[in-house]
Amino acid sequence: MGYGERTIWSQLIASAGGIVVYLLIMLPMLATTPVEEIEWVWPMVWTILGAIVASIVLNIGWGIVAGGRDRETGTSSDQRDREIGWFGDRVGQAFLVLGGLAGLILAMVDAERFWIGNALFLGFFLSALIGGSARLVAYRRGF
Repeated sequence: MGYGERTIWSQLIASAGGIVVYLLIMLPMLATTPVEEIEWVWPMVWTILGAIVASIVLNIGWGIVAGGRDRETGTSSDQRDREIGWFGDRVGQAFLVLGGLAGLILAMVDAERFWIGNALFLGFFLSALIGGSARLVAYRRGF
């Protein structure tokens, strides 16, 4: 497994963990507290920062282990890696746009900020998940 693929796995694992943590925090509050009273901003910020840090730490740790075994592919990338990255970006951008449109529509109908923020957050998460999954499929099966 090359550097690019390891990075994608690290990002997917951290993103999935982050969304699970956020949902474990928000769903109980959503069930018991009116939406306008839910404190969602800081849990979201800490979840995003935690997922970024987890991704970096996981990638570094995995890179150290992989680099010790195969120094040639430890951090190198080639044209195929760049094309797979562009492919995943194009696939993932669709979900960024959908999340942005959902947030815009919710703002237009004067929805609570909770729903607007979470629609955008979901768009970012789906972009990372679907874009990363598309990259992994491209690595494993080709274009």
